[in-house]
Amino acid sequence: MSEQRPTVPPDLYTEEYFRTACEGFSEFNQSEGENLSRRLEAAFALAEVRPGMTVLDVGCGRGEILRHCARLGAHAYGMDYAKVAVEISQDVIEQTDRPQGRIGVCQANALKLPFPSGAFDRVLMFDVVEHLYPWELDQALAEVHRVLKPDGRFIIHTAPNIWYDRFAYPIVRRVRIWMGEGERYPANPREFLVEHNVHVHVNEQSMLSLGRVLRKNGFSARVWLDSPPQDWHSSRLGALRRLLFRTPPFRWFFEREVFAVAARRP
Repeated sequence: MSEQRPTVPPDLYTEEYFRTACEGFSEFNQSEGENLSRRLEAAFALAEVRPGMTVLDVGCGRGEILRHCARLGAHAYGMDYAKVAVEISQDVIEQTDRPQGRIGVCQANALKLPFPSGAFDRVLMFDVVEHLYPWELDQALAEVHRVLKPDGRFIIHTAPNIWYDRFAYPIVRRVRIWMGEGERYPANPREFLVEHNVHVHVNEQSMLSLGRVLRKNGFSARVWLDSPPQDWHSSRLGALRRLLFRTPPFRWFFEREVFAVAARRP
């Protein structure tokens, strides 16, 4: 009998998760999706969505990206593994006034997208990669490759940069303990800021590993690192942080977020 492969159970993605832990929850709670977080706004801008495009949001979460696509005149389709995400997204869709494009959402698995081949100008995958085990990510990327138009664009955002968690975070934690701030920095970096990530983050990426898995699954891609804006001037460690976040090779370990823009290889 074959061994069952691991997967994150969908019931871990509750309404509490989407409203208290999932990226952009604060902005969503304040505006019901009218405003995007800095991270989501930066990732969405890379898609350069235009009127008439067809856009698929894989792992659409609360559905705010669908609203923004439709208001730009694109036909926006979302899917999510979690039933509660579809319910929240449906509420957002119903409250979207003056959409210029079609908009819809369904419950589905990224490993088998319920859409025809070559259907989408843009496929978005924001803060999803880290929730998919490697075997799942391979299948999901194969499905994205299938449904993306030959001249389409695939946009990814994932966090944290695994090199930060593995190599930089232990150093940061020791410094913070020395500064008397150790209680904010648990030994397990997945518990930092969002404890829920201990249960749902299973496959964080580096810039190099994300590039490899995209190439393996038939994409050419530009992959890079970025971080939230840093308050260099008020921090006691401002000068050091400028060095670590701006200078190779240090920035490869200290930058927190991984972005990619990919296309199907011929």
